[in-house]
Amino acid sequence: MVQYTLAQSPDIILTVSGKDSAKARDKAMDQLMELMDSGKLPTDLEEGFGPQQLIEVKETSIDNAGDDAVTQAVQVLSNLATLKLKVQESRSEALDIRKAVDVLFTDESVSEEEITRLKEGFKVLKTFAQANLRYQDARTKAEGARQVLDKALKSPDK
Repeated sequence: MVQYTLAQSPDIILTVSGKDSAKARDKAMDQLMELMDSGKLPTDLEEGFGPQQLIEVKETSIDNAGDDAVTQAVQVLSNLATLKLKVQESRSEALDIRKAVDVLFTDESVSEEEITRLKEGFKVLKTFAQANLRYQDARTKAEGARQVLDKALKSPDK
C-alpha cells in the first residue's frame, strides 16, 4: 500500500495498493478526480495538476522507533553480559601473571622458564586488560540501555 497527499490539502490521504509507481499515481489521480467530482475536495487545484505533484506519505511510526530502541538496548545488555563473563574467566589468571611481572623489577635472578612463562602470560594479561576496558565502556553505555528497558517495561497505570 502506498499513500499520497496534496501540498494544498495535506489532510486528504489517497491510498492505493502496491508501491509508488506511475500506475499507482494514476490510480491516486482517479481517486482525486472522484473527490473533486463529488465536491469532497476542499481545495481547487490548478489546471495542469498531475500525478507527479502527488506527495507520497511515508509512515514514520513512533512504535517502530521504540521497538528499535528496545532491541538496541537488549543488544547492548547482551554485549555487557558477554564481556562480563570474558573478564571473570580471565581475571584470576591475569592477576597471577601481573604479580609475576614484579619479578622483572627486582635484582633477583630469573630463570629462562620464568621469562618464557611471563611472555606467554602477557597474551592473557593483554586479553584480560582489553576485555576489562571494553567491559567498563560497555557498562557505561548499558546504563542508558537499562533506562530504556525500564521505561519500556513500566506499567501504563503507574
